[in-house]
Amino acid sequence: MKINKVLVIHGPNLNLLGTREPEIYGSMTMQDINEDLAKQAKEHNIKIDFFQSNHEGAIIDTLHNARGQYGYIILNAGAFTHYSIAIRDALAAIDIPVIEVHLSNIHKREEFRHHSVIAPVVEGQICGFGLESYKSALFIAISRLQKED
Repeated sequence: MKINKVLVIHGPNLNLLGTREPEIYGSMTMQDINEDLAKQAKEHNIKIDFFQSNHEGAIIDTLHNARGQYGYIILNAGAFTHYSIAIRDALAAIDIPVIEVHLSNIHKREEFRHHSVIAPVVEGQICGFGLESYKSALFIAISRLQKED
């Protein structure tokens, strides 16, 4: 069954966008990102929901609950990207394609950020383009969902 609905999950500290390290993450807020993505989704008749948590378990519960509800997930796991085997295992357990996104280029930052434990279980990774990382991921999700029509 095809589901034309996308879930965007923002991980820890992304609720502080706009004030958190603007030299790295820019001045846009999480709300700005959500509004931009909602507009993009609406233009393509795709439903979109947003979730943010600073808590690993809440993200895992949201991933589990997404089964049968969403055709795609866009995930910025924040710092959990680099060490959360629990989120990695939740991603592997659900049958929903996931695109990993990051505002900054994690490969140009501190060494500990270069490795993503979730990358092996997601469809792909987009990083380093700020808002465009999210918009590109949504473009891909929409294209793939519409291809199923």
